[in-house]
Amino acid sequence: MTTGWARVGRLSPGWAVAAAAGVLLLTLGGCANPPQEASAADIVTPSDETETRRRARIRLELASGYFEEGKTEVALDELKQVITIDPSFPDAYSLRGLIYMRLGDNRQAEDSFRRALALNSRDSNVHHNLGWLQCQLGRYQDSFRSFEAAIANPVYGGRAKTLMALGLCQARAGLRPEAERSLARAYELDAGNPIIGYNLAQLLYLRGDYARSQFYIRRLNNSELANAESLWLGIKVEQRMNDNVALEQLADQLRKRFPQSRERAALDRRAFDE
Repeated sequence: MTTGWARVGRLSPGWAVAAAAGVLLLTLGGCANPPQEASAADIVTPSDETETRRRARIRLELASGYFEEGKTEVALDELKQVITIDPSFPDAYSLRGLIYMRLGDNRQAEDSFRRALALNSRDSNVHHNLGWLQCQLGRYQDSFRSFEAAIANPVYGGRAKTLMALGLCQARAGLRPEAERSLARAYELDAGNPIIGYNLAQLLYLRGDYARSQFYIRRLNNSELANAESLWLGIKVEQRMNDNVALEQLADQLRKRFPQSRERAALDRRAFDE
């Protein structure tokens, strides 16, 4: 099996991969746990914190560490203690939302994100994660509003990731022109992100703009981040562009690096239109 990018054409197995590849944002204020984006709230210095908030933050860092290690239920137990210490701590509810998403409890996850936003409506990370949850639930218009609320904050440091998530969700909703615009904006901010590059190239391919699709997919396939899906898309693009030399170079890579992939099987069938 190969690791796939989140797809805009058929949004089946690749869609779940997007979250694992970093569509969700961890928002824990001062905790040093990747992947973390710049906080949308004002910077909190030690002199600003009460003793209660300081104790809660220490416990929150512990809960975050368990969450990052995959010890979800232990993290949730720690988080309950955080909320007992300081029930007005928005970062605690934000992490609780991520934990419940991992546990598949979408109702509790949404409630947690909304509690976090009630305490700090400017936190773009929470707007982003709520938008991703809404998208997974098929509530596309709600998700678009949440993503736009995140992007609207001028000091938000995760704009590229949110634009990527917005584009993936628009594509899932069948809004391909809108998805292409969002992914193009994301690419301007983070050209090295393989999910953005792949899905933008895929959208351009689907609407027949093979020259521009070639530009994006070649950049990805010339990097160490190429995988079976990107190579196969590159092969299909080169076939449309009648560049047989480039096509065979990519085909050789696909055969050697991913011999058991479904993309290799499609190549053997010359199934360029699948």
